[in-house]
Amino acid sequence: MATAYRPYEPETEPRGHLVPAALKAPFQARVWREFLYLVISLPMAILTFVYTITMIALGAGLLITFLGVPVLGAALAGCRALGVVERARARALLRLDVAEPEPVLGRRGGCGGKRGPVAWVGALLRSGTSWRHVIYALIHLPWAVFSFAFAIAFTSYGWGFATYPLWRWVFPRYVDEPGLQIFGDDHGRAFYLDTPFEITATCAMGVLVLLLTPWVMRALTSVDRIMVAGLLGPSRLASRVWELESDRGTVVDTAAADLRRIERDLHDGAQARLVALAMDLGLAKEKLDEDPEAAAKMVDEAHGEVKLALQELRDLARGIHPAILTDRGLGPALSALSARCTVPVTVTVDLPQRPAPAIEGIAYFTVSELLQNISKHSGARTAEVDVWRTEDRVMLQITDDGRGGAGTSAGSGLAGLAERIDAVDGILVVNSPAGGPTTVTAELPWR
Repeated sequence: MATAYRPYEPETEPRGHLVPAALKAPFQARVWREFLYLVISLPMAILTFVYTITMIALGAGLLITFLGVPVLGAALAGCRALGVVERARARALLRLDVAEPEPVLGRRGGCGGKRGPVAWVGALLRSGTSWRHVIYALIHLPWAVFSFAFAIAFTSYGWGFATYPLWRWVFPRYVDEPGLQIFGDDHGRAFYLDTPFEITATCAMGVLVLLLTPWVMRALTSVDRIMVAGLLGPSRLASRVWELESDRGTVVDTAAADLRRIERDLHDGAQARLVALAMDLGLAKEKLDEDPEAAAKMVDEAHGEVKLALQELRDLARGIHPAILTDRGLGPALSALSARCTVPVTVTVDLPQRPAPAIEGIAYFTVSELLQNISKHSGARTAEVDVWRTEDRVMLQITDDGRGGAGTSAGSGLAGLAERIDAVDGILVVNSPAGGPTTVTAELPWR
């Protein structure tokens, strides 16, 4: 979920130039975008209010028949569709980026995983987001009327009074009056703005109203921003559910990929070597009586194959979860890992205590993956690994002096690593300009 709320900032110059900035504020594009938003809000609010009241009342009245539920579903669906228009309007005119709310049916659908019309209507009626759209339609109309009146009044009076000296000539020429009439009665008494002092005061009042207009627009549209973000966007709970569903999919895919890798390594490595070893031992057994020397040579070769198979199994076990990480913690495990890297690596670990085992494992394999990338692709001469704790987060920073150009674009190894880290609410940031150096920073939760 991303809800961007950018406050009104009419100042585009340093603080020492407040007066010029204030004078330019009424002419800025943002003021006119907000004015247009408030003007359009009234017809939109009338449309959404009439539609919502009519459809909800019709659906509630038809609940005694089988038509009531689908009519209510259609009412909620229409409110959500109007919400799409409102979010687009806020995005275009208020620069308010509100994420789309969660869909009516989740990934598994509803009612046992089915996605038919009945499940869809039921999900609409149960959705808190749908009813928040209804609340928005009901409370937006009175606010739209109020903000429309204020926006029109401030804008028209401000510009009208500020430019009064330019159009006062209309009254004596076409209305046969000396100026703008402020009041009058049936006894012929009237007050006109026609003297130089009155004209100057009117113009000054208009300029003052114009200078206040940007702040009035800001105050009015701030309420609209709150309503749109709070009622038409996704709820925090729904956003968290969707985030967890996405993370769960990433974790499942990662686990499946790891299982396939382990199976492939066992099948192509240790298993194939053990099969060849069994065949060699069978041949040595047959030659034991006929040619003992040849049999002894074959047994010696088989002994070497056993050592290689054991080494491959150790490497495979280390790739699953190294024993040193479980026994001694992240510092010794990373030191042992850096010793196997083809590039000289300096490791600094400053952790007051050990983090959660799962986080410790993710940190280890993150550094392992990055050191492999440094060995294979960076062309670096040296590298550094720093690990420390900041509040409730574990920070990893891996730096090398290689050629740079690394990134988390789709399909790259770093993209997959970023997804794994994101699955546990972590963050991966890559800073790798062309020519280097490369700095990869990972942030993981402590627990």
